[in-house]
Parts: sequence; C-alpha cells; structure tokens
Amino acid sequence: MLILVTSPSRELHPLNIDMEDNRRKQTKGSDLRSRLQRRPSHAPNAERLSPEEIILWSQSLERLLASKYGMATFQAFLKSEFSDENIEFWLICEDYKKIKSSFRLSSRAKKIYKTYIEAEAPKEINIDHKTRDLIAQNVKTPSTVCFDEAQRIVYSLMEKDSYPRFLRSNIYRTLLDSASDYVKM
Repeated sequence: MLILVTSPSRELHPLNIDMEDNRRKQTKGSDLRSRLQRRPSHAPNAERLSPEEIILWSQSLERLLASKYGMATFQAFLKSEFSDENIEFWLICEDYKKIKSSFRLSSRAKKIYKTYIEAEAPKEINIDHKTRDLIAQNVKTPSTVCFDEAQRIVYSLMEKDSYPRFLRSNIYRTLLDSASDYVKM
C-alpha cells in the first residue's frame, strides 16, 4: 500500500511566489515519491493510498472527486497552477446544498455571490453573462439550487480543461509511477 504523507499548507506571500515556483521545478516529483514510500511509523500524519485508487482517478473527474485523496491531490495541482477557484466554488456549492436554515442559506448565498460570481469578485469563476444574471436574481430569494447552473458550467470546465492537464501533470505521473513501482514489489 502506498503512503501519502500530508504536510501543513504554507501560505504563499507575493514575494515568495517566484522562490516557491523555482523550488517546485527543482524537486519535480522526487520529493513526492519519497513521501509516498515512507512507512507509517516514520510519519504520524501518514494515510494509506492504494495503487488501484490512483489508477481509478484516470477514469473520470467524478471518480477523482469522489476520492478523498484524489480530491486533495487535484486541489494541490490546481493550486500549483493558481487556478483553484473552480474546485473551491464547486466544493462550496456542494456544502451550500446541505444547508437547512433559510437564514444561513441567505447569508451564505450572498457570500458565495460576492466571492465567486459578481464581476471582479476576488475568486471570480468563468461563467457567461446570462448565468451571472440568473444567479444575481436567485440570490435575492435563495434556494439550495440557485448556484446549480454555475456549478454545472464549472464542472464542465474542469472536466474539459483542468482534469486532462492533471492527468498529464508531474503530480499524477509521479503517483502513477509510484503505484506501478509498488505493484512490482
């Protein structure tokens, strides 16, 4: 079984971004491979990741997102490309749909709108003007489905763009290589 060692995320400050990019390029996948192969006794935060699960991620975006480890790996990949707003929005919408309180629904809808939907929002997602206008109307009397169309568009964008890039990425290739190395053992 492969071991995925999680480490606390580090906040990137604008001045450190270039240094962080250079560090990533230098280590490429060797650091990830060594972390995957550590034993649990050496890594208290270690979690098990099976080679079969890694292979399943390549079957569909849905399978990738259904996996706890797949989701975390995909998020790390998107963050490394400075394009994690889509997955953040998609996840927030999934949580939003579970809200029962109408007061919480209303306040959360406004927050999601200001963060991801309105023009020049801090984490603005790529949706068409028609959908943006529809959501602006929906937020006035929010329901659990008021972001569904935007969520569908974002999922489609990830499926057609980000997901294929992820499958070709060093992150995924390193995991796949480690999985096949493990199976050969």
